[in-house]
Amino acid sequence: MLHDLLAVASGSLVGFTLGLIGGGGSILAVPLLVYVVGVPSPHVAIGTSAIAVAASAAINLAGHARAQTVKWPCALVFAASGIVGAALGAQLGKMVDGARLLALFGVLMVVIGVLMLKPRRGGSNPDVKLDAQSVTTLLPWLIGGGLVVGALSGFFGIGGGFVIVPGLIAATAMPLINAIGSSLVSVTAFGATTAASYAWSGLVDWPLALMFIAGGAVGGFAGTWLARHLSGHKNALSRVFSGIVIAVGLYVIARSAIG
Repeated sequence: MLHDLLAVASGSLVGFTLGLIGGGGSILAVPLLVYVVGVPSPHVAIGTSAIAVAASAAINLAGHARAQTVKWPCALVFAASGIVGAALGAQLGKMVDGARLLALFGVLMVVIGVLMLKPRRGGSNPDVKLDAQSVTTLLPWLIGGGLVVGALSGFFGIGGGFVIVPGLIAATAMPLINAIGSSLVSVTAFGATTAASYAWSGLVDWPLALMFIAGGAVGGFAGTWLARHLSGHKNALSRVFSGIVIAVGLYVIARSAIG
């Protein structure tokens, strides 16, 4: 019973963070599953969290699609190439020792926490689209960026939104709101690819994943509600959260070093 409550509570925290500041919450999923819920295998934690990441991203993508903020051609090319990277990254991640994988995950958390301290800026081309005229310019960047980010996502079982968003802006100069909406196509695809790879190897705890997703839905609703009331403080909230991510990352590294 306690195990189930911890799973729902952990999922709620991830969903709450995603709803409150629009990203970053999934980076906490693996540490929460390992150190709070008590999942003994880092590989099972990664496989299980990947399902929750994909489900959360799909829910948010539906909202952005209704608001027409998704640049579909760019998003689909980035996601398609990223699926290849995610499949390769997941396969490589399963080959790495669990303790070493957690240590590397801690390093990634510190890096992402530092990157989150920088304000996110959008591009200046709201009319960008992938067509016959722009294909030679945009396609190499979209494919290359997708492969790299997808590989990281698959290896660590994260959504990768904080890397995908600047990657899309760098490749296409699209505005921030379009990059956020378009990134969710990739986050959904990468999460599903990673989850499928781990599930094929029997490294997913399905009942736990469902409880984590249920908690995330409740937490996401609460986070979105609070975000509307604290809209003027989003930068401060992001800085606080980045500090938490860095601290948790250092904790994960220390625990892995101690063994």
